[in-house]
Amino acid sequence: MSISTKNHSFVRNKLLNKEEIAFLDVREEDPHAREHPLFAANLPLPRIEIDAYGKLPKRNIPIVTLDDGEGYAELAAQRLVALGFTNVSIFEGGVKAWKAAGGEVFKDVNVPSKAFGELVESKRHTPSLSAQEVKQLIDNKEDVVVVDVRRFDEYNTMSIPTGISVPGAELVLRLPELAPNPKTKVIVNCAGRTRSIIGTQSLINAGIPNEVNALRNGTIGWTLAGQELDRGQTRKFKEVSENTTSEAALRARSVADRAGVKRASLVDVEKWKSQSERTTYFFDTRTPEEYEAKHLPGFRSVPGGQLVQETEMVAPVRGARMVLVDPSGGGVRANMPASWLAQMAWDVFVLDDVKSSDLSEKGAWQAPLPNLPQVETVDANTLSSWLKSDSNTLVIDFSTHANYVKGHIPGSWYALRSQLADALQKIPKVDRYVLTSTPAELGKFVAQELQALTKAEVLVLEGGNAAWAKAGLELEKGPTHLASPPLDRYKRPYEGTSVDPAAMQAYLDWEFGLVEQLGKDGTHHFWVL
Repeated sequence: MSISTKNHSFVRNKLLNKEEIAFLDVREEDPHAREHPLFAANLPLPRIEIDAYGKLPKRNIPIVTLDDGEGYAELAAQRLVALGFTNVSIFEGGVKAWKAAGGEVFKDVNVPSKAFGELVESKRHTPSLSAQEVKQLIDNKEDVVVVDVRRFDEYNTMSIPTGISVPGAELVLRLPELAPNPKTKVIVNCAGRTRSIIGTQSLINAGIPNEVNALRNGTIGWTLAGQELDRGQTRKFKEVSENTTSEAALRARSVADRAGVKRASLVDVEKWKSQSERTTYFFDTRTPEEYEAKHLPGFRSVPGGQLVQETEMVAPVRGARMVLVDPSGGGVRANMPASWLAQMAWDVFVLDDVKSSDLSEKGAWQAPLPNLPQVETVDANTLSSWLKSDSNTLVIDFSTHANYVKGHIPGSWYALRSQLADALQKIPKVDRYVLTSTPAELGKFVAQELQALTKAEVLVLEGGNAAWAKAGLELEKGPTHLASPPLDRYKRPYEGTSVDPAAMQAYLDWEFGLVEQLGKDGTHHFWVL
């Protein structure tokens, strides 16, 4: 199959003209994070069948696949064509060619959002306090409230003493009842810089009467100052009154209007869902719990703070339209994220006038999937008895490394689909391999590829790891049998509790340099309110 190629000037012109393009870095996350173009969204080759339909809603958008000479870009392009995408090309020469043509490359993940956060601080001089100053306020029992704007699981891992979990988009809605006295000082923190800058500036933009400061450099800055973090905290924001909600709604709407956020109706939504010439993303920006209780058909759950922080993970088509909805928080959690996305040059709308009766669906968002390959399967209990009685059966797990370490079938091996032939050299030779994964469907896509490499019988665990756990069968924890290096996850210098201080400092230095890199890149169209 011959697939056309594209170069730096094609991609750059699409970005400069604000035309739709899905520029996809199809390497695993770790090599992606080492260097990539600003708007090259990471969609790893092994996950294309699982993620493509959800992340690339229109089949005719211009897609350009990128690697760095490993051959993944061509394989990815072939898979996308097989899935029905009609306008797929390969970036000729990979990342090396991008650099040779004068293209800027960036490190880390979620770089568009992090670079934008640094731009906001440089333009608005977002107020911040050092770790030492914040600790002094807490130690002196001053009238101060610390709000942690990361996801709850990140807060639960490590947090600033006294901190309360209030994920980003919840801030303008929840803060008035956490700090009802306008004299209470408010400190906003994340792990590094971006989310605390955006959170602090959100409260300032919304006209909250309190003095608000970001904790400079977040939990990293706290650690580098030699101060202790809390572990396992569970303090969360509370529900707020109708009066607080309506006041917050006015504040958030005013900020969205100033940022040029457009308004949409359910009639628009229906029209855009079927529009072939334009990509539209539909996001419900409330908490996942509220979304699962009831939501609008066709909307995906992405809490607003994470949407601003990780935009390219859920919306890799640059130049697309976005519709945000918050039907139960007076629109606050849609209008505040939308105000930022508009400044990040997205064509963004907030859906108004949604009634409770319109929220006709329940449960978690299900990614749309292609037809699954027909493969031989085995149920969890049968597999369990095989493993007990038959040393010639072995399980290979294609979940993320993080999920594998959290818990896997005892004795199973971790492997990356993108490194399958190499992994097979390390895995013991047996007569029967059973593949499992989270999500369960992934194993079915790997089965045929593995069968082509071995004479052994290849089966797939029906329902994957979730079915094994549901059957009440035991799990093993830790990195016990790794047949592949854990390239699917870039180790972030601000995660977990055992990070080298030098890596933390290097990360902060890198963040400070992003504004200059944005200037060199020149394709972003960012502006600051």
